[in-house]
Amino acid sequence: GRSTIPSAGALKPWGASERDEWRTSRKVVRSYREEVLTKLEPLAERWEVEKYGALSQDPERFPLYSVRSRRWEASRPSVLITGGVHGYETSGVQGALLFLQSAAAAYSESFNLLVVPCVSPWGYETIQRWNAQAVDPNRSFNPRGEVVAGRSFNPEAATEESAALLSHLEALGGRDGRFLCHIDLHETTDTDESEFRPAKAARDGVAFEPGTIPDGFYLVADVTNPRLDWHAAIIDAVRRVTHIA
Repeated sequence: GRSTIPSAGALKPWGASERDEWRTSRKVVRSYREEVLTKLEPLAERWEVEKYGALSQDPERFPLYSVRSRRWEASRPSVLITGGVHGYETSGVQGALLFLQSAAAAYSESFNLLVVPCVSPWGYETIQRWNAQAVDPNRSFNPRGEVVAGRSFNPEAATEESAALLSHLEALGGRDGRFLCHIDLHETTDTDESEFRPAKAARDGVAFEPGTIPDGFYLVADVTNPRLDWHAAIIDAVRRVTHIA
């Protein structure tokens, strides 16, 4: 909650001590190994399950894994699915795993599939949007780790989470537009308003301004390549199983 946020309301950006205070006040509330890694083991019978890195703070506890089509053919389109870029967004992690357990095999007949169920395992265990360094992994996917002044997206320097995934994609030959589609699974949680947004304001040294939480399913389009007809078709399909924001 807000009581555990260092320097809340001080209007002074965090330094190293505030980031350390924030990190040490986070609590482990669930197990990445029990809820994610154990579900990957049975998938190895049909899929290529590969360790592509680990978080340096505890490599044994936080290995990073991807799951991909065993029969990868250059003639077929490739699709990337990521979950848990924000570790606290449970539905993306468990949704990616459920997809692999159920529907993915049918799609693999037509597509090369690469699924990364949990990009940020520390955030998963502590139910946090940020990584342990109080950085948003989803704002750190800079191809060479650089920060480009004035750019509104990816304003953070590369994190271990983003750097490991980008390196993995490059090794697979899947960077620079070689994927037909990237589905990045997210959700907007109620704690965005009660914890994350106040924490972000405190970290950045700005005043917290209350916002709203969307209630229901929604999509975010790529402004450089909007596919609104496709999004509309997805929303129409999802409407059959849940409500739309």
